Amino acid sequence: MASDILIRAYQGADHEAVRDLFIRVNRELAPAALRDRFEAYIALALREEIDRIGDYYDPALGGGFWVAAEGETVVGTYGLEPGGAGAFELRRMYVDPAHRRRGIGALLLSHAEATCRGKGASKLVLSTSELQTAAIALYNAAGYRLVREVVAAQASNKTVGGGIRRFEFEKEL
Repeated sequence: MASDILIRAYQGADHEAVRDLFIRVNRELAPAALRDRFEAYIALALREEIDRIGDYYDPALGGGFWVAAEGETVVGTYGLEPGGAGAFELRRMYVDPAHRRRGIGALLLSHAEATCRGKGASKLVLSTSELQTAAIALYNAAGYRLVREVVAAQASNKTVGGGIRRFEFEKEL
């Protein structure tokens, strides 16, 4: 169960495991018709974000990145970015497919909320795609409110684009 999991701040030694998890999860999510678009998205996000986590999620700039570890194995991740007045944005919350259905996602989300409260935030915002049905169910169960649906046309380090529907949620902390 999730009781064996330690959530701790990202360290440089975690890089390869975090990178591998990001790639595997996004390849798993990719519908066959969008595989090339997902590969381009993965390359962009690696270059602009994942391969520079220390800079991108720099705590001195208000961000941070955490890993869920079981022993020496990274089994999950999440990042926080400043998300506007009194808010943080939850990013890159992933659980290794081999470790799902153990409560790790809920543990990561709870840790993120506590971290935000500790930083004085009053709100946590996030977005996820229509492809991530388990994440949508988790956010709904945790009291997040859907505030907007958008269709992502253009790719960025935050979205694949390609007409995939994205759901934006928020929760008052």
